[in-house]
Amino acid sequence: MNNINDIQKFSMDFFSLKGKNALITGGNTGLGQAFALALAKAGANIFIPSIMDDDGETKKLIEAEGVKMEFMMADITKEGMPKKIIERCVETLGSIDILVNSAGICKIAEVKDFARNEWDPMISVNLTAAFELSHEAAKYMIPQNNGKIINICSMFSFLGGQWSPAYAATKHGIAGFTKAYCDELAQYNIQVNGIAPGYYATDITLKTRSNPETNKKVLDHIPANRWGETMDLMGATVFLASNASNYVNGHVLAVDGGYLVR
Repeated sequence: MNNINDIQKFSMDFFSLKGKNALITGGNTGLGQAFALALAKAGANIFIPSIMDDDGETKKLIEAEGVKMEFMMADITKEGMPKKIIERCVETLGSIDILVNSAGICKIAEVKDFARNEWDPMISVNLTAAFELSHEAAKYMIPQNNGKIINICSMFSFLGGQWSPAYAATKHGIAGFTKAYCDELAQYNIQVNGIAPGYYATDITLKTRSNPETNKKVLDHIPANRWGETMDLMGATVFLASNASNYVNGHVLAVDGGYLVR
């Protein structure tokens, strides 16, 4: 039987991130920018490390929400840099409450052409950097007995990786890493989850969407019968970063329009 007193405690404030500090890798470009803006709209201050220089657009969008944004030019694959990034976030904002491992790269080639020089950079960015940043962030989250780590997974966390074995390997790996960190950090009230975007209307998919044959092939696999829009990911990000998801842990949330059911 439900405890009526517990039910009455719930409010939309559970989704608020006011006073929280969030770090989003690659948060000034692509989907990472959407993750950063979503958290800012929910009230979080934002720290963005990126190898891509910030042109001021992201800062303007985020500060318009009445929160702080700090930017750090950084290569997350450089030895010792993840530690410096986390330290700078804590130094400038006061804490790290939310970590979104968003930065990622994907290179496409047939198996016969996909060699070690294609493999290594993707492992470094997509998997190793996420591990090192999470490792360093956990050192601060454990003493404060609170934290959220969100790893950006993929449909390739569940499926094969035609033309990109390294991408599939890293996305299967980040899903496994999510579960492993949950298993250890849950005792410290730290939730570690993943978001797996489906097929989205971005610059990367423009060629596929522009070709009627390949576009139809994708849409035939999506019950929602449309490509995902960036905004479709923003609610999931806020949910997993907020107190509304405190009992969601070690989960990879597919935001895919139903792609995985077919």
